[in-house]
Amino acid sequence: MIPGDIGTQLAAIVRAAAAVGELPPQAARMTAAGTWRPAPAQSGGAPGTYATSLPFALAGLTDRPPGAIAAALASQLSGAPGIAAADTTGGGYLTVTVTDAVLTGLAPRIVAAGPGCARSDALAGIFLPAPPQRDLAAAPGWRQAWRWQADDVSTRLAQAAGATIKTLAKRDFPPTAAPPPGPAPVAIEIEYAGADAVRYALTRTAADRADKMGRQIPVSHGSENPFAAVSLAHADAASVLRWAADLRIERGEPGAPAPGLLGHPRERQLLDVLSWLPERVAGAARRRRPQELTAYTEHVAASWLDCRESCPALPFGGRAAPTDAAVLAARLWLADAARTVLAAGLALIGVAAPERL
Repeated sequence: MIPGDIGTQLAAIVRAAAAVGELPPQAARMTAAGTWRPAPAQSGGAPGTYATSLPFALAGLTDRPPGAIAAALASQLSGAPGIAAADTTGGGYLTVTVTDAVLTGLAPRIVAAGPGCARSDALAGIFLPAPPQRDLAAAPGWRQAWRWQADDVSTRLAQAAGATIKTLAKRDFPPTAAPPPGPAPVAIEIEYAGADAVRYALTRTAADRADKMGRQIPVSHGSENPFAAVSLAHADAASVLRWAADLRIERGEPGAPAPGLLGHPRERQLLDVLSWLPERVAGAARRRRPQELTAYTEHVAASWLDCRESCPALPFGGRAAPTDAAVLAARLWLADAARTVLAAGLALIGVAAPERL
């Protein structure tokens, strides 16, 4: 969400510069979508800091070096609402740090957006034909199952990133090859591990390893099973909210928590990870690499579990439990934001987000 917000501000600055001749007219059509990366080491890499390579792309349209363009954009952004600092790093990257209020205010924004928290307009204007969804149990082998799942997830990713999707009729695709004699391996694995576990495993598998799948799909409920770890994190965040409701703990109306309430390093790290969801979804769609989404959901899950261990939201969380009602409310909003992002990621993969385990 936050990279997209900064990108909107940058787009307005670039359009204005093109309108007065400071940049070529074609620059007005360029955006920062797809150019964001974690802040480079020299910027400190603090949560709420983002770097874009947009100045390099703009420099390709002019005879100005990227560093000069980045400096000009930074001067325009500095002092803008929500911007704490803007500078040039890495010879031409524009590195932007948002204010504490913007970062801590992300949690209620995510909750308010619900499943739409993954959406962006990064692929707006792009038309993509998509195959119809097919039953994985009917796949003749793992290669075909991987392709079907990759198509399904890529379609959902592209749609979330703003692309226009047209689902084609089955007759527009060649018939599936007949399965070899004997039990279908994918159907057997679905019966053994469950459809959701198979879908998740297929999504996180690279194309060149699809043929090696089989009884390697884990079914344990421990952290060594990535699908179980993500499911556990979602159920854990949901349980925090459920227990808070049982205890009749109110978190108040949606609104940005006061600066400093989510100041623990793990709280800020979690907020930073959550802020990347739309960008990660768009990037995975653009590159047609669904495994980037599972890698991101696993990062969110680990960040949430680390955060709730150090910064519990509920009164029975031990010595680290909040004693201030405002801190408690802020942590409940953060728990709900983590739950919302994990649910959105799992929905894009095509699997259920359990409320309990």
